[in-house]
Amino acid sequence: MGVEENVAAMRRFFDAMNAGDVATIVDSYADDGRCVTMGGTLISGSFDKAQIAMAAGRIYEAFPEGVRFVIHDITAQDDRVAIEAESFARHVSGRDYNNKYHFLARLRDGRIVEFKEYCDTEMITDVICGGARP
Repeated sequence: MGVEENVAAMRRFFDAMNAGDVATIVDSYADDGRCVTMGGTLISGSFDKAQIAMAAGRIYEAFPEGVRFVIHDITAQDDRVAIEAESFARHVSGRDYNNKYHFLARLRDGRIVEFKEYCDTEMITDVICGGARP
């Protein structure tokens, strides 16, 4: 697939996240795909497709009103798509969650092989993890 198809695939992925469409989120990954959340938080690490499938719906338990991602910029080359984005949500604790991200996705045949998430890890620790650290 070409660069434009990869960008379109990532836009569909973010549309699915905004809609809480867990089936589409999981289906967006190749069978050998993985998601890598950077940092040293309780939710950081590298997760394979089976782990993504188990965890994808749980994000909407933490954010019962959903999470809205706004894409600010996309840059693509070869099999890579870089996305600058921002999230807006209300955590189940009642706290607002507004994080800024840089995502780097590698795709093969229209599916995500690797999705790296770089963001404010202190925001994750403070809001999502309730201040708890590993």
